[in-house]
Amino acid sequence: MNSLITFYFSRILGNKVLKSNSKPVGRLTDLIVDMSAIRPRIVAAVIGLGGGKTINVDFSQISITKVKNRYVLECSELREQVHLPENMLYVKNHVLDRQIVDIDGKKVVRVNDIRIAVLSNGTYLVAVDVGMEGLLRRLGVAKPIKYILKPFGKSIPTKLILWEEVETIDFSHSGIRLAKPYSKLHTLHPSDLADIIEELDSKTQAAIFASLDEEKAADVMEELESDAQISILESMSIEEAADVLEMLPADEAADILDEFKESRAEEYLSEMETESSEEIRELMEYEDNTVGSIMSTDLISFNENSTVLETIEELRKVKPESDVIYYLYVVDDVDNLVAVVSLRDIIVSHPDIKLNAIMNRDVIYVYDDDDVEMLAEIISKYSLLAVPVVNRENKLLGMVVINDIVYGLLKTRRKRL
Repeated sequence: MNSLITFYFSRILGNKVLKSNSKPVGRLTDLIVDMSAIRPRIVAAVIGLGGGKTINVDFSQISITKVKNRYVLECSELREQVHLPENMLYVKNHVLDRQIVDIDGKKVVRVNDIRIAVLSNGTYLVAVDVGMEGLLRRLGVAKPIKYILKPFGKSIPTKLILWEEVETIDFSHSGIRLAKPYSKLHTLHPSDLADIIEELDSKTQAAIFASLDEEKAADVMEELESDAQISILESMSIEEAADVLEMLPADEAADILDEFKESRAEEYLSEMETESSEEIRELMEYEDNTVGSIMSTDLISFNENSTVLETIEELRKVKPESDVIYYLYVVDDVDNLVAVVSLRDIIVSHPDIKLNAIMNRDVIYVYDDDDVEMLAEIISKYSLLAVPVVNRENKLLGMVVINDIVYGLLKTRRKRL
């Protein structure tokens, strides 16, 4: 049984493995970990026998002791571990020097070393070292540098992250598949997850995105930069990509498809449901600097003759997103914008009162062909969170919320640079 409590993987990697008679049998080249348990448990040691040959030895046959500041590995019996766990990874090949996600810090970091702990029921990976000390330890210069810095009151930056707070992500290239891939990433906010995905290579981006459910995938897609959106969609089949685009608000889908060549965008549109594709096509026809190019068609309008009770029942049925109900827009029988009504007025009014009795006809609006630059002035002057959009016949087409206004202005200015 191992006599140590904790140690770093770098201190045993490459060390000789001795038989009980102190005769070397090979060198430790890797450790195999069972990932199916709550804690990743080491189940086998990969020992290089020379000549390119290796053997996977049951880790229970390995003992590790510290002798004169060196780690000595002994193998009581060179018994091969034939039945390896299906849900496994190799510490050196799949973790060391690889990218992982710091779930708490919500960022991608590089593993410089791994902390291992020996418990009564087995040996486990307990933390990863992503600090400078781990890198210097690997180079064999951590202790001398510590000695030099000590008189100056300085220390080497160290950073350990508990295994429970990380997600391994960089083994997709090796073809390894875990039973619950990226489960920790699914707990992150879509914006944080998008930031992480943008730091990764295209293959890992695609693997992580494919593991998300439809709703989370759509939320993350909205938050990604254009380059990452294009890369992920192109890694998918036409049918899969069309399904993701259909989950997005029409204006977001239109913005993404504008980045593709016309022929490719048409392939995606042709695969979508007719209603969705037509809505997106209409938005894509607007010039980049017009209000119509950034407006959302996902809004709810109510007829002026509807009662308060009917309005509330419709809101309960549709369950709109919060930004859709900043204001409730009122239209006539031919969908012309006539007024706006607040949720407060809806809530405090009698259920039988019609909207035309409580609505405000002094509504601020913009035309779909207006320049996007004018929106900033309007929201600032009238302190609005959203602005309705109409055509020249006053038909309500959509709305622009403040977030889309800021994005639209930035997008327009980038195109001018």
